[in-house]
Amino acid sequence: MKKQIIAVAGLALALAACGKEGGTTAATAPAAQPGEKPALCLVMKSLANEFFQQMQKGAEEHAAKRGDLTLQVVGIQNETDIDNQVAAVEKCVTQQARAIVIAPADSRALIAPLKRAVDAGVKVVNIDVQLDEGAMKSAGIADKVPFVGPDNREGAKQSGLELVKALGKDAEVVILEGNPGAANATQRKQGFEDAIKEGGLKLAGSKTAHWETNEAHTVLGSMLTANQNIKGVLAANDNMALGALKAIEEQGKKGQIKVAAFDNIPAIQPHVKEGTVVATLDQYGAQQAANGIDYAMKMIAGESFSGWQKTEIKLITKDSLQ
Repeated sequence: MKKQIIAVAGLALALAACGKEGGTTAATAPAAQPGEKPALCLVMKSLANEFFQQMQKGAEEHAAKRGDLTLQVVGIQNETDIDNQVAAVEKCVTQQARAIVIAPADSRALIAPLKRAVDAGVKVVNIDVQLDEGAMKSAGIADKVPFVGPDNREGAKQSGLELVKALGKDAEVVILEGNPGAANATQRKQGFEDAIKEGGLKLAGSKTAHWETNEAHTVLGSMLTANQNIKGVLAANDNMALGALKAIEEQGKKGQIKVAAFDNIPAIQPHVKEGTVVATLDQYGAQQAANGIDYAMKMIAGESFSGWQKTEIKLITKDSLQ
């Protein structure tokens, strides 16, 4: 996890030129100066996740292409490392970043630090995982923080319906869920449930594996041992799908149990091509980050945005890859 530690530790160095080090009270973002390159923070989840590695690469390339901003990318050690993500947001504020683009690890736990950011004059753009709307309204920032991201429920439904096609009515399936506190985990579970209901499948179980490959391997292994009738797995991200595939192979059922997933990371594509994964869903993480940066720069320039700014999704199957 050296990469993540370096990313967080390097934040102070990268932003020090943009403002003085603060104490326990957040500094106020400075007014724009003619010709300045404002400092932006991209605060993501685990950089061990290939999806966020792609997001980082795309964001850095987009920032370099724009040439009118300084971008610092911050990651956390794993998908449940919420405390360090909160600390990263606080550091961005203390070091007087002009804007924060964030993919929150939890839809409610990040509200308080992001409110402090907004109160300090920092522009905030929410990407990937939608912040809780009710909590944002209670904090008084719902009209100040736009969500730039995909329709997770619809995307999961599309992926799930491909599993329906592969299995047929009445087949028993299970869901591997993401973090319980993340809105996209809830939305993807709902989308899978929509597909199950529409296609007449039978839901035999639904458990979280916190977006993690190793945990998904353990969780699904136990589920398969307990129920020999499982024919399909709906994994809320590709990392968990990879863990599921390992568990399936270990039990000698490769090809007999099909998987539907979400994210379209490069590591999942060979499994889509061979048909063990019937579908995944591309939500274009790199483009989400680029869009978030563009919105943040417009907000720094004085424009206002709120609500959902919907981004593209695309169903990925064996046919589409070919």
